[in-house]
Amino acid sequence: MRLNPCPCGFMGDIHKECHCTPMQIQKYRSKISGPLLDRIDIHCDVPAVKFRELSGDANGESSKDIKLRVDKAREIQTQRFAGKKIYSNSQMSSRHMKKFCEIDENGKRLLEMAIDRLGLSARAYTRVLKVARTIADLETEERIQSHHLSEAIQYRSLDRGMV
Repeated sequence: MRLNPCPCGFMGDIHKECHCTPMQIQKYRSKISGPLLDRIDIHCDVPAVKFRELSGDANGESSKDIKLRVDKAREIQTQRFAGKKIYSNSQMSSRHMKKFCEIDENGKRLLEMAIDRLGLSARAYTRVLKVARTIADLETEERIQSHHLSEAIQYRSLDRGMV
């Protein structure tokens, strides 16, 4: 699902100025219900990209390397869930999450702070844990660490309010 950040689409754009009022932005965003947003695992802002950046030589990670990392994470999940009739982290039940999404005390404090400040729902909390588990899998880490949780929390941009 794609959603503009505001009615005019330019909030946060470094090239064009947004003229929307906070009230207009709040009204625009309120058209999407909280329960619907809770069911979306990842919310992220995608800024406009200049033509030069699109057409130039890419310096980032190659698609081949990314595919290898994703394939390895999928293999980890396949092994984790062997015989359980689920195939990915997104399908985990609360029972599976208790077993496979353990977090240490630092992670618990970070998650508690994020829930309190962002007002995350119980459903958003489970989404954060599942995404953090996937991020850890992409790094071939057995345990979810604070930086995995931090990254997963960052993917809840629409839970962060208006501005």
